[in-house]
Amino acid sequence: MHLTSHFSGRSDSMHLADLRKFLKDNQCEGMIVPRANCFQGEDVAPFEERLAWLTGFTGSAGFAIVLLEKACLFVDGRYTLQAQKQVDLAVFETRGFSQSEVRKWLEQHLPPNGVILYDSWLHTIQQFKEWKLLISETGGILRACEENPIDKVWKDKPTALLKPVVSHPLEWSGQESIEKRQRICRILNQAKVGNLILTSPDSIAWLLNIRGGDVRHTPIFHAFVILRADASVDVYVNLKKVTDSIREYSGSTVRWHAGETFIEDLAYLEGSILLDPKQTPQKILETLGPGIKVIYGDDPCVIMRAIKNTVELGGAHTAHQRDGVAMVNFLAWLDQNVLSMDITEIDAAKYLESERRKQLNFQDLSFPSISSAGPNAAIVHYQPTPETNSLLKRNSLYLIDSGGQYLEGTTDVTRTVAIGEPTEEQKDRYTRVLKGHIALASAVFPVGTTGTQLDVLARLYLWKAGLDFDHGTGHGVGSYLNVHEGPHRISKIANSVALQPGMIVSNEPGYYKAGEYGIRLENLITVIKLRAIGEREMLTFENLTLIPYDKKLINIKSLSLEEKDWLDAYHQKVWDSLSSNIKPEAIEWLREATTPLDS
Repeated sequence: MHLTSHFSGRSDSMHLADLRKFLKDNQCEGMIVPRANCFQGEDVAPFEERLAWLTGFTGSAGFAIVLLEKACLFVDGRYTLQAQKQVDLAVFETRGFSQSEVRKWLEQHLPPNGVILYDSWLHTIQQFKEWKLLISETGGILRACEENPIDKVWKDKPTALLKPVVSHPLEWSGQESIEKRQRICRILNQAKVGNLILTSPDSIAWLLNIRGGDVRHTPIFHAFVILRADASVDVYVNLKKVTDSIREYSGSTVRWHAGETFIEDLAYLEGSILLDPKQTPQKILETLGPGIKVIYGDDPCVIMRAIKNTVELGGAHTAHQRDGVAMVNFLAWLDQNVLSMDITEIDAAKYLESERRKQLNFQDLSFPSISSAGPNAAIVHYQPTPETNSLLKRNSLYLIDSGGQYLEGTTDVTRTVAIGEPTEEQKDRYTRVLKGHIALASAVFPVGTTGTQLDVLARLYLWKAGLDFDHGTGHGVGSYLNVHEGPHRISKIANSVALQPGMIVSNEPGYYKAGEYGIRLENLITVIKLRAIGEREMLTFENLTLIPYDKKLINIKSLSLEEKDWLDAYHQKVWDSLSSNIKPEAIEWLREATTPLDS
């Protein structure tokens, strides 16, 4: 799944006209408009949704290039259909965002020596280098703007959220903040680095054992952090969010500063500093004083937070058990009522949310639910709006991709169910997706294996029929934190990060037939050690998600004996884990959903 913003679609054409007037008045040919903020996270607040304001596109990954005469929105395969529905195609061309596509478009439309503006807060050091080379090679000139032009012309810009930061204590985090900082400082000391700048909200939240509410559905807060060699930190944040209790909780080794003083203090840093070029805004590099020695390397928090400790893993199991109760109550209600009453995509999403809110320690959804009926499910990251809200109709498929934020952990699950009778084609496609899902879930692999090396398992049975899906198979998930978390993933895209015990990752193959239906099955799984077999230390996965699959959509004859055994064992585990906690009216539904396939 992926996150979407609060914008509902097509922007006012005056937005583009206002931006172009600014560019023309300042003798510029164009501007790069990414979906990003200065913290470079996937989650951006409503007042930072510049790309959605300009184009109407609400996906979580994309960028636009606006020239005085032409404009193009670049998205990846996950968002092709969504972009075409949300964007005025008479104003914005849409293309894939590969570098070759961007280069081709610029070569066609960028005038010689055309000045392209960029906001150095919104591009990482690595992205800036790539853009500088690309613009230069296509005959243009890249120039930083002092203030983002969209902020100047956005007249009804939302205000920033102002929620206090809160503690995430040891009972859920599993390790004190000072211990995490000391671990990182040992790495810095070995590399002879004196300081580390952190801009990633999820790294900062994890490192300080603090959560916040600066964006919807993800408990992060926006701040900049300088970690010193003695494991103390300087945190730059809006001080209105910092309560006396948080100051006491964080202790004397955490110093709190007003956010606006960060840039001023950067100029006075001395010695050496570690910057992650994939996360750090170009603006920070441009601001550092001449006496500082910059060392580039990965943010060390990323791999540490990806490998969950025993407390976090225990919390993940607890969160998924509660989430399973909510999902089973919802699926039972849906099955019992969908053919006798009118249920819309939004109705279904609201009912599921109400079931999650009844669960202990539930805090929020982990993203807006992707509740998609019939043809809408073919749009990979569809989100229902009042304009698109569809009825769940007889003899169609319904896809629900959703999750919850619990104090113990973060969940993300997708199930596809048949309403009425599915077609033979739908059963075939569902079963192929399921077989890939099982193949990945039951994989046994040696230490050092990456998600890229396993990705083919999820696609194999689709490939045999000349089919595929245009998104990754798995993303990392945080511990009451981001629902999308690196550095590991399972994808065709090359990734060199080996899967390690304690990592949580999604398993979500799918199939999408444009204009007709979509299928996706998603569990969260965690990497575990396997008892020694053969000559090498091996790893495998353990399922965290506890929700039945729709047996009406399974072509049992296409399953191997091993696959049947896997499904029966999984369904037995679901029954054993959830049956004593679900609603009485859901008991018979769950009993039927989890009976052995051949019974």
